[in-house]
Amino acid sequence: MSNRIRIAALLLAAATISLAGCATPRADGPAAAPTASAPRLGDVEPAPPEGEVTAQGTVLDKDGSVELCLGAIAESYPPQCSGIPLEGWNWEEVDGEESAAAITWGAYAVTGTFDGSTFTVTQPAILLALYDPMRPEDPTDGEPGHTSESTLIEIQDELLTRLGPDLLSSWPERGYLWIQVRWDDGTLQDAADAEFGDDVVIVQSALRQF
Repeated sequence: MSNRIRIAALLLAAATISLAGCATPRADGPAAAPTASAPRLGDVEPAPPEGEVTAQGTVLDKDGSVELCLGAIAESYPPQCSGIPLEGWNWEEVDGEESAAAITWGAYAVTGTFDGSTFTVTQPAILLALYDPMRPEDPTDGEPGHTSESTLIEIQDELLTRLGPDLLSSWPERGYLWIQVRWDDGTLQDAADAEFGDDVVIVQSALRQF
């Protein structure tokens, strides 16, 4: 083999090794988040549910304005909360309510329709202490997540700022960030997966269809 051919072969081998070293290795664990062009939580809105849904919460009536509170309740007497306007509610059809300072309230499982802004009662409410719903399926199948606690808390802080009162509650647990919203038909979960990667944020809907 001539020196010229030998040198060319060595250069080709070196270039092949260099390209192999620059190749991106396959990542293990959860899928990485895609580009910034993907939809973000807060930028998408699920369509209202078709048919009846059931929610567990506090019904609060202040001066004739009735709301269904699905999130946090202020620990005061009487309690305070901000919720979904509730139509078709009748205190004479339920038990377990309390009243103080022109406010009446109670904890119930309420079934009705939701148009995206107002909840309309369609069936008699059940006192929450007597309600025994089906346990929702675990979307993780009991498997632990792979995201660090510090990263989950960073995402939690960001979503608290971005979603505001639309975020009813959130907590990191078993390698996931669990968030509860009023209603999701899968739209918000898809947005969370697109933004943060699969198996990072788990979206739970407070309004449930059975």
